[in-house]
Amino acid sequence: MNILGVRIDQITRLAAIETVRRFLAGGGQRRIFTPNPEMLVDAYRDENFRQVLNRGDLNLCDGTGLALASRGRLVRIPGTDFLLDICQVAQEQGRSVYLLGTGDRTAVSGAAEKLKHDFPNLRIAGYHPGPRIDFVGLNGRRSLQIRREDNDEVIGDIIEKSPDVLFVAFGHRKQENWIEQYAKELPSVKIAMGVGGALDYLAGKVRRAPQSVRALGLEWLWRLAREPRRTRRIWKATGQFMYLILKSRK
Repeated sequence: MNILGVRIDQITRLAAIETVRRFLAGGGQRRIFTPNPEMLVDAYRDENFRQVLNRGDLNLCDGTGLALASRGRLVRIPGTDFLLDICQVAQEQGRSVYLLGTGDRTAVSGAAEKLKHDFPNLRIAGYHPGPRIDFVGLNGRRSLQIRREDNDEVIGDIIEKSPDVLFVAFGHRKQENWIEQYAKELPSVKIAMGVGGALDYLAGKVRRAPQSVRALGLEWLWRLAREPRRTRRIWKATGQFMYLILKSRK
């Protein structure tokens, strides 16, 4: 279905896992994105980002706000949880994964260690904190700004390690645009997925809400209580998102 101009796939978690199996068994390269309310607000204002999201091969509902806006037609599939689902499939199939992002080598290596612990037979081809990425331009005409030497180093390392799955954690917009521009240079990669803060969660750098809170769809409120500096982002994902939803229904 379409929410604020972005396609969100109506799919269950089990069906999404089976889709991953098909992606890994098939030819070509696939992109998995996990739109949430904050991303949809940005996509509403940024036509290029909206187009990038709509070119995703599997767009999962990652946010209680999206599920509510869909009036029950979408099932929430948190991106962090789905990353673990993909790792389980990769372990079963003998596939390898590569972790890219966070900007912090300690965090990305910590995420790799956590995955090794949880999935003992998972092949982790490599990891890299990633290049510094900025945006230049105005909404709708924004483009990535990356130091070429740093980006070439990352691409070269991924090509050398030849992973089947690439998890990119640059934060939304940056990671999806990076995948759009550079994943095609990575011939071994069958699945490229934007994972936001998932690697920070895995590394223990950022604490996730308790399962009971997540089950109620109140992780945003829990994070606001712990990180008041996130007020602006949470307002975008709640107040601004619902305003745009109501506006679109008039």
